[in-house]
Amino acid sequence: MTSHSDAEQIADGVFAFVQPDGSWMINNAGFVAAPDGVAVIDASSTERRTRDLIGAVAKASPAPIRTLINTHSHPDHTAGNGMFNWVTIVGHENARTEMKALGLPRNGPIWSHVDYGDLQLAPPFMTFTDQLTLWAGDLECRLIYCGGPAHTTNDIVVWIPERSVLFAGDLVFNGGTPFLLSGSVTGAIDVLERFVKPLGASTIVPGHGPVCGPEVIDDVLDYLRFVDRLAVEGIAAGVTPLELARATDLGKYAELTDPERIVGNLHRAYADHSTPEHLGAPIDVMAALRHMVEYNGGRPLTCRA
Repeated sequence: MTSHSDAEQIADGVFAFVQPDGSWMINNAGFVAAPDGVAVIDASSTERRTRDLIGAVAKASPAPIRTLINTHSHPDHTAGNGMFNWVTIVGHENARTEMKALGLPRNGPIWSHVDYGDLQLAPPFMTFTDQLTLWAGDLECRLIYCGGPAHTTNDIVVWIPERSVLFAGDLVFNGGTPFLLSGSVTGAIDVLERFVKPLGASTIVPGHGPVCGPEVIDDVLDYLRFVDRLAVEGIAAGVTPLELARATDLGKYAELTDPERIVGNLHRAYADHSTPEHLGAPIDVMAALRHMVEYNGGRPLTCRA
């Protein structure tokens, strides 16, 4: 197991909490520190990792944590919410609904065993629909809903224009395979092109992987277009997402962590093209996850959280 106890200051008052290696359930978080309080961006997946995050905040700033922002509903970013039981938890209105439906992470046949620790479900209790401004002292932090299904149906970013820093959540992966099973492949392409790139961020904290620049957006877009093209070919050939994935040479994308996500992404891309008027609508997630395990030779997916 990996652990990380320090945060990296990426701009004045802005910190990234990057957890190597960014694979399954090993997410990034961050925080904005002002003299009167700290706003934390995302929790983590386990009790231990969330304690590390809280410790990193205390090491960087003596100010109290006042706010926790969830970039989306997935448990690697939210399972530790309950350990911030004295703060205001903020997220998109759809994130609250999804978190209550998902519940806390638990061990099962899909991923290798994880010690999640003692966690309590704590969905956001302050929600918004489009945009919310949070002030860290005099520093403006814009919480912006991305406008449609992408990684999930409830992705928000935290944009700090004065620092040109973007906390992108899982709209951006750096060095890892993007994962769209809960959202939309074509929707994510649209969100990145129409919404994320035009912000013009100089520094991006991805949901997984090292802090990066805006060039990584194009890397993610390249992968998503690759998946989208494959899906069109697979639908025309009448093969299943699993059959298509097994017959596909991932090429340069095989070097990304968690390459088995190609199967889940194809499940979602097939749905995108089958019902384009309902992007992000529910599909059989458990079937897609089981097919990812089959693609992995029947072995549970490796989780080091």
